[in-house]
Order: sequence, then structure tokens, then C-alpha cells
Amino acid sequence: MRWDGQKPAVDDGALPGLGLPGLVRTVRTPEFAGVTFHEVHARTALSQVPAASQVPFRWSVNPMRGCLHRCVYCFARGTHRYLDLDAGEDFDTQIVVKTNVADVLRVELARPSWGREHVALGTNTDPYQRAEGRYALMPGVIGALAGSGTPLSILTKGTLLRRDLPLLVEAAREVPVSLAVSVAVLEEDLQQTLEPGTPTARVRLGLVRAIREAGLPVHVMVAPVLPWLTDSTEHLDRLLAAIADAGAQRATILPLHLRPGAREWFLAWLERERPDLLAGYARVFRGGSYPHRSYREWLTARVRPILARHGLDRRTSEASAAGVRWQRAEHSHPATVEVQPTLF
Repeated sequence: MRWDGQKPAVDDGALPGLGLPGLVRTVRTPEFAGVTFHEVHARTALSQVPAASQVPFRWSVNPMRGCLHRCVYCFARGTHRYLDLDAGEDFDTQIVVKTNVADVLRVELARPSWGREHVALGTNTDPYQRAEGRYALMPGVIGALAGSGTPLSILTKGTLLRRDLPLLVEAAREVPVSLAVSVAVLEEDLQQTLEPGTPTARVRLGLVRAIREAGLPVHVMVAPVLPWLTDSTEHLDRLLAAIADAGAQRATILPLHLRPGAREWFLAWLERERPDLLAGYARVFRGGSYPHRSYREWLTARVRPILARHGLDRRTSEASAAGVRWQRAEHSHPATVEVQPTLF
């Protein structure tokens, strides 16, 4: 079954009651077993981030909703409920694809009112998840942003970004381009259980090397750090050593947070895989979305010397010039662990 042979409004039994604005067709293919793609014509591409948000950018672009990475802790799971889909299995298997995102973005960026503010990608779901290999939306998005003089940043776990490195190098000649790779779990068995649709840490570190070899700065997000699973000194030391060896100039460490939707899905995973940790997580989170202050302070004290030892606690002039601004200015002090809500 080839995708280009499927017609709009094909009745394949996939969520017939789903009322998505702009829905063009619903697609299934053996290449993505168990996954349904809902192709839509979006009316807008730029999403404005609420002013109250604690992130250093006001605009984002999300070419897809839902994510094939299937990370059990993903904060964005709750957003699938806005589509009348669940935050668990549906988030992993019902993917909304904005097939016209680049065209709509070009129109929006051409408006006289557009101020060429920084636009972030990877703030909700990963733009380089596996389906990007089929839809190839990102080259058009990058080209639209760079061509309009708009600075951009990308956060990803997807090694498909390698495909677009020449385009990103070209874009960086025109506008500030910031690249960040997320690597949080070094031990492969645990990583594949937590993030079953993602490349391994080893492969992602290869992406970090490739970005550096292309002449671009790269920042690594060690996020989320999971109590009792990935917060040991031994694990953090080995992980940060590998990150430094791959050529990253800086790393940011963020503890797990569990918003509604993600919370239920992650705790169900914990009950299956590590029920011995349920009581500890109840103490750390105490019924809320974010870990208790005492845990955050403990983690800060633990990681500060490790970051310093591996030279990942500094903002290099190269990285700063390239616009690597994933942190608010007030959180950019060397060795600071960000513990505020983020869009990771």
C-alpha cells in the first residue's frame, strides 16, 4: 500500500468520528504498523506562547501532534485530549500531520506585522519523529524561517535531523540557529522501556558529533532526570562524560515533571515496571506536577560539580553568538539546574 495511492476521505475504519478541522484524509500504512495518520490542512502555523509561560520564546511551530517516540513521561500527552483523543495509546498512535505547514508559515512570515522573533521547534512534539522521514515537512519550515530572517531553534531526539544539516548550515549564515539534542538515559534497556520509539543514547550522541562536525554549536538537554532511575551520581557522571566527549558545549539538566495526562501514563508504567518506587514518587511529587523543592535543591547540588568536571557548565561565546537561549537570562548562571516548568 503506497501513501500516494490513498485518496482523501478513504474509509479505512480509523476513528470515523474524529472531528479534526481541515481533515483531508486518514492514512494507514504497513510501514507504520498500528499507527494512524490524520492529514490536515492547517489554517495557521505559528503558535503564540502565553506571556505567562516561563520559556524564553513567544512563538513555536509544531508540524505534527502526537508523537511516535512514545516516551512514557512526555509532558505533551495531555494536549491530545483537546482533540477528543486519549493521552496514552492515542498520543502514540494517532498522529495529526499538518501537511501544508510550510506554505502557511511562509504566508504568516511575509506579513508586515511579523517582527522576526525567535521561533522554537520541538516545544510540543518532536519535529524529527520518525514520520518526518515520510512527510519531509522540516526542510520547508526551515527554509521559510531562514528566508524571512527569523531566528530559529530546534530541540529533538530524532537523528533524522542529520538529513537537514546542510540546510541548517546554510540557514545559520542568514539567521541565528540553535540546535539542542535531548539525551537523558544512558542505559539502553531502561531507555528503550521509557522511550520505545526513540534512537538510543549512543545514536543520539552520534548526532551531537555530526552537528559539531558541520560547524554548528549544540546544546544537550538531559531531561527528564527520573528519581531513583537516572539521578545517581554514577549515571549522571557517565552520561555527562559521554556528552562532553561527543562535542557538546553545554548541558542543561531538568528533573521530571508530571502534568495531567503524562502523570497517569507514567505512573501506570511505574506500577508495571518498578512498583517498589511508587511510594518514593508519591513523596517527591506530593500530589503535584513538579517535584518538591527539597528534591530540586538536592539535584542541583548533585549535578553542579559533575557539570563543572566535564566542562558543560559554561556558555561559550560561540554558542551565545549562535543564539542558544533555551534558558531565561536569569537562569543562565553556570552550573544552574533549571527546575522551572519548561516546554520539554
